[in-house]
Amino acid sequence: MTPNNGLRVTPEFSLGLTETLEAGLYLPFNKEADGTVRFGGPKVRLKWLPVRPAEDGAGWFTGINTEYSWLKKDFEPETRRLEARPILGWKNADWLFAVNPVLDWSLNGPQKSGRPEFNPSFKAARTVTDGFALGFEYYTELGPLGRPLPHDQQSRTLYVVMDWERGPVPLNFGIGRGLNGATDKWTVKAIFSFSFGKP
Repeated sequence: MTPNNGLRVTPEFSLGLTETLEAGLYLPFNKEADGTVRFGGPKVRLKWLPVRPAEDGAGWFTGINTEYSWLKKDFEPETRRLEARPILGWKNADWLFAVNPVLDWSLNGPQKSGRPEFNPSFKAARTVTDGFALGFEYYTELGPLGRPLPHDQQSRTLYVVMDWERGPVPLNFGIGRGLNGATDKWTVKAIFSFSFGKP
């Protein structure tokens, strides 16, 4: 799908199953520059976060997020995908550091192979004031694990981001710049969160 002047909206619904386990559902929609709106197909996820500090505490957090996708062909050629997103990070009252060494398998389509794609991402953020942080997020798509794409074909995007966690609607907002010709030049993203029931 042509990303130029496109808009992607993805409602996500999540449900805490236990103190450390969460289930989720993504419903991605894409509006193209000509006004065409397409539903991409559902994604289900299961996130397990067994190690984490107290809400206002400092320390390490670790876990894994897995996703299975049933996408439409006009949304992505590989309509069945499996993603494993390990989670590793550390935070305190002032700083947050996180890394996700993502593995992404194509289960059908022209790119199907037994070798997953390696798409690591990183985040570093500094708390400016209570409930407000500024930082950077870096996303890559490096190609098959052990057989990376040539450097100029690897997708690399650096975002300047803000996290606003005061009030009823937390917000993550970022402006991203593609760092090479294989990446969209500019991307703007926003994530709004709404909670219902017990936190």
